[in-house]
Amino acid sequence: MKTIARVLLMLALGAAPAWAVLGGYESSVSLDQTYLRGEDRVVTAQGYRLHQITSPSGAVVTEYVTPEGRVFGVSWRAPVIPNLEQLLGSYITTVQQAEHAQTHRRGGPLIVRTNDLVFVSGGHMRAFHGSAYVPSLLPANVSAEVVR
Repeated sequence: MKTIARVLLMLALGAAPAWAVLGGYESSVSLDQTYLRGEDRVVTAQGYRLHQITSPSGAVVTEYVTPEGRVFGVSWRAPVIPNLEQLLGSYITTVQQAEHAQTHRRGGPLIVRTNDLVFVSGGHMRAFHGSAYVPSLLPANVSAEVVR
């Protein structure tokens, strides 16, 4: 029975729309806006663009985009933890593996640093926050500190 449930879950996830996930393309940011039922405010900065999506529930998701149109970072502030699988895409596996490996972690933020991903998430009920970025996708002359 568990095997059938897993297969159905994998099929359902495979049929999900392509969100503007970390490492994905900017053209699908509008799907996140629709999913969050939020307003997208676009800001152009030196060397990158950001889409700040604010939902009626108070969640703010920011997606950082290279001049070539790739999402190199995401950040969030929200009353509940956002759908990290949606935001991180295939990078969610790295986060899940790191979380399982940190058996002695009690409270505090979850921090994952690899060559491919930097992820930080923390907070408490009604005040969650976090960010993630792909170091290899950072635009030239853009510091990782912009992803907040």
